[in-house]
Amino acid sequence: MAADEANATAARATPIAPLPDHRDVNMPWWQELWRRHAHITTPLRARGLPCDIEFGLSAYIVRVSLPDDSYLIIGPPQEPSSDHPPGDPEGWIATREHPDDQTLFEVLYDSAPSDNPGARQHPEARHGGSAQPLIDAIDHRLAQLGLLPHPAPPHESPHVHPAQPIPPPPSRDIPGKPDRGPAYVYGDALRDLTDRLNGAESHADAAALLHQILEPTDGLLVQLGEFFEAAGEKAKEAEEDDGFDLSYDLADAAAEIRSLGEVLHVAEDRMRALTPLAPAPRLPSTPAHAPSLPPRALPSTPPRHTR
Repeated sequence: MAADEANATAARATPIAPLPDHRDVNMPWWQELWRRHAHITTPLRARGLPCDIEFGLSAYIVRVSLPDDSYLIIGPPQEPSSDHPPGDPEGWIATREHPDDQTLFEVLYDSAPSDNPGARQHPEARHGGSAQPLIDAIDHRLAQLGLLPHPAPPHESPHVHPAQPIPPPPSRDIPGKPDRGPAYVYGDALRDLTDRLNGAESHADAAALLHQILEPTDGLLVQLGEFFEAAGEKAKEAEEDDGFDLSYDLADAAAEIRSLGEVLHVAEDRMRALTPLAPAPRLPSTPAHAPSLPPRALPSTPPRHTR
């Protein structure tokens, strides 16, 4: 019990690192680059490491500030330049550098394929552009150096209170109807998550629940996309025309789900930044015989809705 309380206290004290603070943050081009690198920046920010997007020698990179004033540079191979889109390179290279100490240069990870067919490949090359092995390698090295502010195990949400795990779905038996059993256990789990969102006492709590859905590597949306993609592959195994048609429909569904995750990639941060409005003061009671107020004039044109 004491350990659980200690973990709960630590979780409350380890918020995600804030977004960068510069004027480019409000520019559409920068927001698109941030979206494309969210699978790298989000897990690192969850560990308390501030991230930013910059242009390197020939491609965009992620710059990660470390507690000792050194920094990480994470990006694709810079020379020669790659024709892969930002955030989806053929491989990642992560180095640690220091602005005032040129002797400090360390390669933490290199999964880029070698241009020389006869050259020995790096062990990480088999991972290509996958993000999770990169994050794991950074976790390991920064922990060795004592530079990881808030360690967060892979596949564990950094936001959800450890003392408040998602509970197993309760029984929803209806009198007079047979017990459904575990037939809809996943739907019930999501329904319970929705109930917790409805009862959230703060926008920070609501953001933590959004994280469960939108986290770009282990969240529900990305896993749901993987599910539909796997279902499409299973449909192909029938080697029938309808099986192939079904696989295309399922692949389209997976793509739409991933696109939804990309559209909502900053919803968690936006939710956390919201400030609840103070309750309006109550007006004194109107006397029973007080004259009624004249009706308020309606606007000549409907107001524009803004987000």
